[in-house]
Amino acid sequence: MLPSFASQRLALKPRTLADLDDCIAMDRDPDVTRHVEGPWHEPDAHRRFVLDRITRAYPDGLGYWSILERDAPARFVGWVLLIPEDAHGPEVEIGWRLVREAWGRGIASEAARIVVAHAFGTVGLESVVAGIAEGNVASQRVAQKLGMEREGNVDGYVRFRLARADLSSCCAS
Repeated sequence: MLPSFASQRLALKPRTLADLDDCIAMDRDPDVTRHVEGPWHEPDAHRRFVLDRITRAYPDGLGYWSILERDAPARFVGWVLLIPEDAHGPEVEIGWRLVREAWGRGIASEAARIVVAHAFGTVGLESVVAGIAEGNVASQRVAQKLGMEREGNVDGYVRFRLARADLSSCCAS
């Protein structure tokens, strides 16, 4: 079981089947998924994809967290993940997705900082990676705010890495 986390503004709770409809609704917004490949326009395949991600057994300490604002705890605003890269590993990736109404408010950075601290402090990882679409400037800024270093481009994605040794840059702001 994944731990829950809280910050001054946010609550992160392990994502469950109760979050399925909120996740699917978020993905149906074409602005939210425009930089992410997936079965977003095929309802049955989309539902199976999200169900698989919710119910899959991840290694200890890894998985998805739903993001809620503490002043509106019933309202889903997105998720943050820490899972084996491309669902297989061996590297561990961090990622985030938010409903459009939550963009530009620092929520992704705040949630990701919490999960990075968990990745290095509790799980004991040496590094985390992120693959972000070249056109997704906002998510690239989140990675940079975390202190992630750009490693290069692969198939239209920018690869970032944050090593445990660089954790202080992540959590300084």
